[in-house]
Amino acid sequence: MHIALLGDSILDNKAYTNGEPDVATHLSRLLPSDGVNLCAIDGSTTVHLQPQLARVPSEASHIVLSIGGNDALMNLDMLSLPVGSTTEALFLFRDRIRAFETSYRAALKATLALGRETAICTIYNGDLDPLQADPARIALMMFNDVILRCGFECGLSIIDLRLICIEKSDYANPIEPSGSGGLKIAKAIAGWLGRSGHKPSATVFLG
Repeated sequence: MHIALLGDSILDNKAYTNGEPDVATHLSRLLPSDGVNLCAIDGSTTVHLQPQLARVPSEASHIVLSIGGNDALMNLDMLSLPVGSTTEALFLFRDRIRAFETSYRAALKATLALGRETAICTIYNGDLDPLQADPARIALMMFNDVILRCGFECGLSIIDLRLICIEKSDYANPIEPSGSGGLKIAKAIAGWLGRSGHKPSATVFLG
């Protein structure tokens, strides 16, 4: 088994761990007999994925894709734009989410074109200031709805980071995983690969 990690700083988090192991290092230690390739690049958005896809080695059998958080950050202004009504706000969100869905679908399609077993990750809520946390969490629900629907439609495994990184210690700063948070993410990936002894926790039926 050979795993390629694609996406942003959720998987490429070495710069934020203060010398503790990053996600890729944790995963390599959990799966010592398997190969782990870190193709993810800190700061990437859905439109930056193509160079990473070119770095996926031919021997890679599995891919984990965690991307979309930086797209959400680029739309942070949604939380402070003046609007005349709730309906106007919802139309604003609709337009932004439609644009995100287009770019996320394109990134996922390019990833699946590699023909490897693939899992995708949701965007976690982070460790934000209390005044920002609730509005940001509600806005992220819309981005995560896109990720979940795309995953369901394609029959993919989904690693829901909102259920994994839930403690303050999981974060090195408001939006980056710490060494201990990275270990939780690595353990979830190992679980998807069937190397942790845990069975999948949910199944979605489409008709």
